[in-house]
Amino acid sequence: MNDTATIDKQTRTLAAMAYGEASTQDIAEEMNALASVLVRQRDARGYSDIMRFASSEPSFSFVVADGNVRYKKLMKASVKEIMSDPGMSAAISAANNALAGGQDASNGAYFWDGADIKSNYKKHAKVRHGIRFANKNHNVYSISESSKLTIVTETITKKSKGKVISTTVNEIGRYDHVYVSTAAYGGTIFWKLNPEYVKINRAKEYK
Repeated sequence: MNDTATIDKQTRTLAAMAYGEASTQDIAEEMNALASVLVRQRDARGYSDIMRFASSEPSFSFVVADGNVRYKKLMKASVKEIMSDPGMSAAISAANNALAGGQDASNGAYFWDGADIKSNYKKHAKVRHGIRFANKNHNVYSISESSKLTIVTETITKKSKGKVISTTVNEIGRYDHVYVSTAAYGGTIFWKLNPEYVKINRAKEYK
């Protein structure tokens, strides 16, 4: 990027979201992973651009509307200011990479968590549904894995002449966690759904 370059709105918005969601350590891989997850979610949910995604699903990335300082900083920064700031320039590179379908540092994640997974551990939605770390290095907050055994069944009823003659309950499958880690950088842990959970529940990977 040179000092006469411009940044289109979609790239700037995506970069600002990744920059705002990332830790203040300004780790390139962390912003790369965040940008890749955001684009993957945008596509999975059927949005044509990142701005429409951000405005339609504000709960997915709160930085757009919650007054996040880093998000606002990049959205307002000039190209010269971005070029001279390692963190913001890394965020722009992350956005360009994600929009171009480049290397994904999140390893296929659809979700992420920051420090709140530790500070709000007992009430955290992912923790309550069950989490597993695929690699111990992903556990940047030194929290415990959690389990919630769920057994999914189906009931088969046979009738004859309008009367129930037998009822059989069959187990479809079971799982004890919903989320499994895929990567972690700085203060962000990245997740995908447990494949067994997806298979048993015929779930959407992005929900």
